[in-house]
Amino acid sequence: MKKFDRIDFSSTFDKQLKKAPLKIRVAIEKRIELFLADPFNPQLRNHQLTGKFKNYRSINITGDWRALYSANKINKENVIIFEALGTHSQLYK
Repeated sequence: MKKFDRIDFSSTFDKQLKKAPLKIRVAIEKRIELFLADPFNPQLRNHQLTGKFKNYRSINITGDWRALYSANKINKENVIIFEALGTHSQLYK
């Protein structure tokens, strides 16, 4: 059961997606579909982040690629915003 009304993508996420290799763009599409069906599917390894990223959660796209998202309340809607996409080292530097 999903706990959100809609999903948005930040301009940063869109730019990072356009620069990502084709296999990552294909993989993210499949992972978003999985996320829509069940945000906590074990394949996603969905988890809360800590430190400077404490307001974000992360899902696995591939072994090294991650997508970061935040959950927000906008006009009484629960909105998921995918904020960043990159390899583990790109995102957590």
